[in-house]
Amino acid sequence: MATRSIWQRPPEPLRYDVAIVGGGIVGTATAYALARRAPTTRVAILDADALAAGASGRNAGFLLLGTHADYASAVDAYGRDAARRIWRFTHENVEAVRALAATVDVGFEATGSVLAAGSTAEAARLQRSCALLADDGVASTWHGVEGIGALGLSGFHGALTVPQGGAVDPARLVQALAEASGAEVQTGWRVDRLVSASDGVQIGVATGDVILAGRAVIATNAYAPRLVPALADAVRPVRAQMLATAPAPPCVPTPVYSHDGYFYVRQRADGRVLVGGARHLHEADEVGYADATTPALQADLEGYLRTHVPALGPVAVERRWSGTMGFSPDGLPALGAVPGVPEALFAVGFTGHGMGYGLRFGDLIARTLLGQVDPAADLFRTPR
Repeated sequence: MATRSIWQRPPEPLRYDVAIVGGGIVGTATAYALARRAPTTRVAILDADALAAGASGRNAGFLLLGTHADYASAVDAYGRDAARRIWRFTHENVEAVRALAATVDVGFEATGSVLAAGSTAEAARLQRSCALLADDGVASTWHGVEGIGALGLSGFHGALTVPQGGAVDPARLVQALAEASGAEVQTGWRVDRLVSASDGVQIGVATGDVILAGRAVIATNAYAPRLVPALADAVRPVRAQMLATAPAPPCVPTPVYSHDGYFYVRQRADGRVLVGGARHLHEADEVGYADATTPALQADLEGYLRTHVPALGPVAVERRWSGTMGFSPDGLPALGAVPGVPEALFAVGFTGHGMGYGLRFGDLIARTLLGQVDPAADLFRTPR
């Protein structure tokens, strides 16, 4: 809400052990992990809009393993050991989603994934990824050009299938995490101030309300610099656009991630096909916070379906939308202390891969808040 009357304001500042700013996948996963590790912790989730209103409710729901890039590229960028550990970290994330899905319906499907090569160079990296994964004990299969038809695809230079991973309803997952956490969810509360206090953190809301917390977590990803300008170098906003078709017969049996992740497509159980990406073809236009779609990029998405999923055939588009992602300089998310507010942590830079990290990263944040050691903490520590 934009304003709050004197009758609607709490008589005294609300107090929590932990206040989480951001009701997306990482914020709700942190609350969920705190509930499991320290059940008596009083936690609040504060969001300027509603749960999953941002990118966490606007993505394709992929649960991919590894980084946003193929495994060979991750090995080259971060080293073999780090790439192996990041893969394990994201595998633990999928298993955490699977465990939650056994108790509540979050639309989880253990589909595995297809990484399709949009160029010969990408095909070479995917073939190398297949060999590296095998060396690290991970099963995957390379399909040459002659084999992609069996995957329901066309026009690619080959594809790598990975049986691990899957897909989920991202908005339903966020809601389920929030409910299971038992946290107090305050929506329509736009946080605009964060300062150290004698007993923790003082959090100011645009309505004039004040929240006091022992610790705080900034889990707004791309929007973090709006609250903490010093984080502008750690994350930049990049828009993603998507569309959804009307229900169609089965034609995309496995979620597909292609062209170095710049395109992605999956078919839901109800037959609707989701496709997103193409931002690399309109790079200057896709930086920033504008929530809008553009005819040129949307046309590229439709063209992608015609070229690479010909079995879909002519089908109406039911919905078009966009969402703002947070990209880090090195492609890995970052966890650190908020400059000037050491009682607060920030988690940013998931680089279009938040669902792949979400639950496991929330557990990492929870352990950090509780003073516990997480074996993966060094992978995402700042500065680096």
